[in-house]
Amino acid sequence: MSKNNILVIEDEAIVSKDIQQSLKKLGYNIVGSAATGEKAVELASETKPDLVLMDIMLKGDMSGIDAAEKIREALSIPVIYLTAYADENTLAKAKVTEPYGYIIKPFKEVDLHTSIEMALYKHTKEREVIKERDFLYSLVENQEGEGVIFVKSNSRLVKVKTNDILFVEALKDYVVVNVGDVKYTIHSTMKEIQKKLPAKEFQRIHRSYIVRLDKIIAIEQPNVVVEGGKKLLPIGGSYKEELFSRINLV
Repeated sequence: MSKNNILVIEDEAIVSKDIQQSLKKLGYNIVGSAATGEKAVELASETKPDLVLMDIMLKGDMSGIDAAEKIREALSIPVIYLTAYADENTLAKAKVTEPYGYIIKPFKEVDLHTSIEMALYKHTKEREVIKERDFLYSLVENQEGEGVIFVKSNSRLVKVKTNDILFVEALKDYVVVNVGDVKYTIHSTMKEIQKKLPAKEFQRIHRSYIVRLDKIIAIEQPNVVVEGGKKLLPIGGSYKEELFSRINLV
């Protein structure tokens, strides 16, 4: 099993040395260390570590929070903050950069090890989700014009004909593709899924709903009744005009 590469950013030389010694004892590989935010960004770009341990309060013009934000945006490398400060203002600023952990100094080796392993695991899972999503979208694009999409169900990729889809529903960070009595939940957004569905066949009727036009059997304002009559879908005010322009209203 290969060692994970860690970049250490700490402006106190003695503390930095202690951290690096602890990391080596725990089986990690140190790819570099720095004492400023500017150097942190530079080293992260050069070494591409698996994780960055970042002291929040760094000397110089760039704080650890600023450096972490640049690293996250440019490299998508997980960052764990190290700090002796835990006031609410600092926490509020740090949270915006979406860190993978927050360790208060002084800390024990077991705390360091646990935080790093949890951060690495979380980052790996997030990358898997992104890879899977991109793969599914590539399948959809390759099937363009054939009227099918692929969705994941119980670790399988299932082909779904778009003309069988009744509607798509938003559910936090996921969307639910409703095909009759079957539902497929995938990690996506309404905006992304709408791009993959044939525009001439589907219509966004609400910020949380996309419906297949030929599955609408009635409109009971402010709702749409889809085939089977089992579900009433609300019509959002900003989508009403476009929906009515696309149905044959007499």
